[in-house]
Amino acid sequence: MAEPTPRRNEPRLRPAPLLFEPTQVADDPEHFFDLESIDDPRALLTRATELTHAFRAATDRAVEFQAMAAAQLADPRRFDRLTTADIAERAEWTEDYAKKMVEFGRELLRGGGENSSGGSGGHGPGHGHVDPV
Repeated sequence: MAEPTPRRNEPRLRPAPLLFEPTQVADDPEHFFDLESIDDPRALLTRATELTHAFRAATDRAVEFQAMAAAQLADPRRFDRLTTADIAERAEWTEDYAKKMVEFGRELLRGGGENSSGGSGGHGPGHGHVDPV
């Protein structure tokens, strides 16, 4: 079971680093972060779990940056402002999700949400994962 996401005043856990794979190994569709070479099921579970946590943390951070970018692009003070429909099209979201992401991004930019100094535990708008499709 996954660990709970940190809340507003709790520090983020640092997951195992994601290491980039050499190009020739990454071309092999059966190769995935060297997991296929681990014979011990205990070690395999440990490493696969570390990767799962790392990917989740990376996803959470990427969603935050998406939200902040969406909020900046929708800022009415910008002369080149985009509509939520335009943002939705660029990000391959629904327009409703784009509106939620813009609001979430505004909250982050105001410092009221999860950011690099600690988290509210959000995975996107409304602090719960919302599927953009």
